[in-house]
Parts: sequence; C-alpha cells; structure tokens
Amino acid sequence: MGVLGDARKAVKMGRNLLANRRARGELSQRLAKLPPLQPGKYKIAVYFADGEVNMYQIRQWYKPLAELARTWPVVVLSRGATAATRLFEESPLPVAYVRTVASLEQTLAEQDIRIVFYVNQNTKNFQMFRYGQRWHVFINHGESDKMYMTTNQFKAYDYSFVAGDAALARLEKVLWDYDFDKRAIKIGRPQADHYSGVLPYTPDERTVVLYAPTWEGDRRSAAYGSIASHGVALVRALLATGKHRVIYRPHPRSGVVEHTYGAANREIISMIAAANASDPAAGHVHDTGSELGWQLASADVAIVDISAMVYDRLASGKPLMITRPVDPEAKIDLGGYLSACEWLDADEAQNIVRHTDRLLHDPDAVGRLAEWVERYFGDTTPGAATARFHAAVQQLMDRWDYFAELHSPDEEQQISAPQVSVAATRAVQSDVPPGGTGEDDDEV
Repeated sequence: MGVLGDARKAVKMGRNLLANRRARGELSQRLAKLPPLQPGKYKIAVYFADGEVNMYQIRQWYKPLAELARTWPVVVLSRGATAATRLFEESPLPVAYVRTVASLEQTLAEQDIRIVFYVNQNTKNFQMFRYGQRWHVFINHGESDKMYMTTNQFKAYDYSFVAGDAALARLEKVLWDYDFDKRAIKIGRPQADHYSGVLPYTPDERTVVLYAPTWEGDRRSAAYGSIASHGVALVRALLATGKHRVIYRPHPRSGVVEHTYGAANREIISMIAAANASDPAAGHVHDTGSELGWQLASADVAIVDISAMVYDRLASGKPLMITRPVDPEAKIDLGGYLSACEWLDADEAQNIVRHTDRLLHDPDAVGRLAEWVERYFGDTTPGAATARFHAAVQQLMDRWDYFAELHSPDEEQQISAPQVSVAATRAVQSDVPPGGTGEDDDEV
C-alpha cells in the first residue's frame, strides 16, 4: 500500500509540474501582450499565494470586492502560475502575476497599496507580512466552526474581518491577550448580498435537496468529509423517490488525499448521470460551477458537512442538516450552532427522505434557526452586510491617513521603486528568474 501511495504521489507531482509549466508558458505570452498596471492607481490588494485548486477561496469574494473597487481600486496579487492563469481569465478585478519577491516588490513600489486582504492562511502570506506601512487584513473564505477558524494565526494580521458575535465568542476562547475591540471588525457576510446564477433546471413540484460535502481533510482532526460515509447512501435514496431533485456540489479538493473518497465521489456523479438519463425531467445537478448562490436559495433542504457551507446556508434561514463525522478524532466545536443543529449520522443516511420531510414541517426547527442566524451574521437584511464591509474599509483607510500624517517626518517608505526595466520585470515573472534569486511559489 505504501508503494502504491508513493506512486500516486509521484504521478500527482508530475501532473502538477506539467500544469505549472503549461501555465507559465501561457502567462508569458499573455504578459507580453498586456499593458502594465496604471501606476499609483490601486489602494487595496488581495494577496493570493495558492494555485488553481484553491481558487474557490477567492472566487466568493469576486463580487463584493468588485463593488468595493468602485470606491477603492482593488488589484489581485497572484503568486502561482496556475491560479494567475485562471484569474486572468475570470477575475472581475485587475491581476498582477508576482511569482517572485522581486516582481512583488516592483508592484508594491508602483502602487499605493494601503490595505492587503488575505482569504486564507497560506504559508506564503508570511512573505507579504514583511512590508509595513499598510494594513494586513484577514478576510477569510467563509464562516464556520472548524478548528481552522480558531487558529492563533489571526494574530499575524493587523486586523481581521469576522462575521459576527459567534465568531468573536469562538476566537475569545483561544486568542489570549488579543485586542478584539480594536483588531476584530464585524461585517456579517457580504457575499450573501451577491447570490447569483441561473437555475440549471425548471422548478416543479419536486423537493430540491442540496448536498454540498467538503473534502476528506489532510488530518484526522479535520476529517469532516462525508462523501464516502454518508454521500453514496443518501444520494441513492433521494434519486430513487422520483420526487426529489438533487444538487450535488462536492468540494473541489474531494479525493485529493484519500483514494476511496475520490471513488465515492465518482460513484455519486455516475448515479446522477444515470438518473438523468432515465428521467430527463428530473433535472438532477452535478454542480462544479464557480458561482455560489442559486444553490443556497433554491434548495428546500441542504445537507452539508462541517464547513463554511453550514454558514453559507445558515444565512438563508432555510432548513439544513449537518453530517456527523465518522472519525472519532474529528474535532467538533459544540459551543456554537453545532450544539443545536440537526445532525445526520452515517447509519441514518439511507433514511434521508424521512429526515428532510421532518425538517420541512417542523416550526420549532425553523424558529431555532432564526435565532442562530442573528447570532452568526447580525442583520441579514439585503445590503446590510455590504454596508458594514464598506464601513470597515473606510475605517481602516481613515486610520491609514492618521498614521501616515503622524509619521510624515519619518524617512521615506521602506518600499521604493527599484531600478528594474520592463524587460527585467517580465523576466522575473517568466519561467527562469534572472540570477536565480526569485522564488517559485507554485503549488507542487
């Protein structure tokens, strides 16, 4: 088994290397044709050091940031070739490919970046922290009760934007000597103001069930994924009724660690295809799209794992169930919504129809849900979270102006434009950095 596992890892690494090489080739051609960014235009940067596999983390911020950019111009700083290739294709925001530290510094020297947003805890974020005289702000890529949401890494940032009171209560348990009043700013979930997408089916009398599992995780304490333990049984049961429509939205990383998990994912996809072939009107959906919105709004019931999807759905105020992890070492924070949620055990997955019927007709469950929505997100009136997000940014911009004035007699900023020609700038973004001084930050 060890030899087989090593072989799979070798194949995966080889594929990643080929993908990175192809991406760099495409980027070299694209960059040669693109005009440089307008100097001094951008006030906010989104730093993204991951590859294409984790694009879901920045995609959910596209629309809130595009709206923010109407007031404060925003640019995405991409460190990886595969992600940069995709960002150039789909991002509504301008993109700068800054694979090396030299090209990163060149971009910072040419722009007036005052706030840097981070959507994840990539270790390469540390390379960006070296640059002061700007606010480093963690905005995360979701709200959940996973242990990821209580990491001490929050302290590495000047500020963090959090969803609401539940997030503060969660963090207060683990972040000792942390000034929450100053450094943690509640904004709700502005993504909820931008739910979008067109239904890929025609609504009818069928009960729509969204099944949106997370991936298997890279360690037992974070083994929240349910595809192998719950997914096959519950999807099979729903497909068999002829009265349900399944929207299956697996995590993009499903199966990247555990082969059996990937096999279960493929089995569910095959079952959905077969069900649609036998009954085209069923309209079951295997959803791999980048937009998240119509799924949450259209589903009568949602079944999700312990992940950000719990809270994406929670904001809709509609019924949901959460799969209980089968690994006894999976850590579950029972101090928040998970203490009062509707659990689905693995041995009950085959009875999912009975459970969904109960949730749809249980007024007590609906009332409990409304209370938790308020605790996690505050005011969910359309537009309220966006207003708080913009107000938080304005607050930080005002603080930047204050400290810039306070330190105006100091020496010039630590980042000054290096004497690098346009040709050299493109060279440090190409496949081979000049002088071997660059850092290759693609995921391999």
